[in-house]
Parts: sequence; structure tokens; C-alpha cells
Amino acid sequence: MDSHHKTKNAPASTVKGWRPLLHEIIFEADTPAGKAFDVILIWSIIISVMTVVLESVAGFRNTYGTVFYIIEWSFTVLFTIEYFLRLISLKRPLRYAISFFGIVDLLAVIPTYLSIFVPGSQYLLSVRILRLLRIFRVLKLSAYISEAKVIMTALRASRRKISVFLLAVLAIVVIIGSLMYVIEGEENGFSDIPVSIYWAIVTLTTVGYGDISPQTAMGKALASIVMVIGYGIIAVPTGIVTVEISQAVKKAAASTQACPACGAQVHDTDAAYCKYCGAHL
Repeated sequence: MDSHHKTKNAPASTVKGWRPLLHEIIFEADTPAGKAFDVILIWSIIISVMTVVLESVAGFRNTYGTVFYIIEWSFTVLFTIEYFLRLISLKRPLRYAISFFGIVDLLAVIPTYLSIFVPGSQYLLSVRILRLLRIFRVLKLSAYISEAKVIMTALRASRRKISVFLLAVLAIVVIIGSLMYVIEGEENGFSDIPVSIYWAIVTLTTVGYGDISPQTAMGKALASIVMVIGYGIIAVPTGIVTVEISQAVKKAAASTQACPACGAQVHDTDAAYCKYCGAHL
């Protein structure tokens, strides 16, 4: 009877276990198979990005254009299969699809398909370099993951303050650009308000391309004021983020474990459940 019971349950166990096994290989780096998969993936990303960079060089493109074309499509097909395997290995694939890494994984394959209709768009494949952020999880560099979590927490906490600051800067450059248009006019290169706003942004950020510059005494005086204001404005967002980082440092270190349901990878080291979807880790 026991033998019959075990035989009866074996198929169900096999069917039930394929998704966790696939998840373990693709998302986790604790097992030899999972680590080997991630190492191969990382090298594939590096080679594919190098291919895109080299293809942009005319000499290499003219000589090895066909080879680059084959390599690009080979990696695109490989990454496309990997993307769908990631989705089917999760219980809640939509959560992963709209996550940071999910969007990056999708963007890593779209440019090649887009190049069929828009020639040259394959050079956007350089976005694949973002996938190398997984190297911290693969190599179990949990300290780096913890620091990345601190920065992300600080940026999220700063977003309202930064938004208000950017809105204020936008208002300032519009006003300054309009003033400069009135002061200098078309005869001195400030042909319209949008061009004057461009000058205000370049000057306020202390970039100073020099393609447009005031010629009158009043225009130069206004430019001097804008330059001085620029130094103060640059310090504002830096101070905001710095304060938020200091507050986020006290957060607990992050775990490298990935959620089997949604694929989220940043959890507290003592977490038993995913803080994004509630699934058991």
C-alpha cells in the first residue's frame, strides 16, 4: 500500500517541482547550477555589449559587419528565451515584468527587433550593461547590495523634495531666459525665448558651452548673477540626497535571496516573507 501511495504521488511531485527548480537555477546563485547560469549570463552580456560598441566603429563594421549581425541576433534570441523562462518560473510574473530588472531584461532585446523597422536602433542594445548589476548578487557581495539599497531608499525619500526643486529651477530659467531675450534681442544671438531659456540652463548649471553669450553690459550683469546662483543651486539636490542617505544608513543589510513568486531581490536578511507580494521566501 505504501508503495502504491508513493507511485501515485510521484508524478504530482514532479509536476509541482519544475517551477521551483527553474526559479532556483535562474534567480538564485546558491547552487552550482544557479551560479553557473549567472556566470554564463554575465559573460554573454559583456560580449554582446562589446559587440555593439565595436560595431559602431566604421573600420570594424565594414570588415566584420556580418559577424556582428549574427552575434547580435544570437544573443537577442538567447536573452529572449531567458526572459520568458524568468516569467514562467514565477508564480506572479507580472510583478517581475514591471520591476526594474524585468523592464531592463525586456529593453535588452527590443532594440534588435526594432532595428528591422528602424535601422540603427540596435545600438541601443548597450542598455544591456545594466544587467551586470546582478553581479553583486551572483558573487554574494551582500555589502554592496546593502549599500545600493541605502541609495535607492534615499532617492525614493528625496523624490518629492527634488521634484519641487526642479519645478522651481524650471520657473527660474524661464524667467531668466525671457529677461535675456528682452535685454539682448535677436541681434545678439538670442533669437527667441526658447533659445534664451537654453542659454539660461547652460549658464545656471555652469556648463557654459559658449555658443551664445551676452554682448550688452546689462546682459553680462544678468549672466554674472545667473552664474553665482548656479553654484548655490547645484548644492541643493546634493544636500537633500545626502541627508536622506544618512537616515537610510541605519537600515538593515539586504539579502541576496530572490522571491520565488515575483522575483524581487532586495529583502532584509531576516525576512521570511516577500515585502512586495507576501510570498514565503
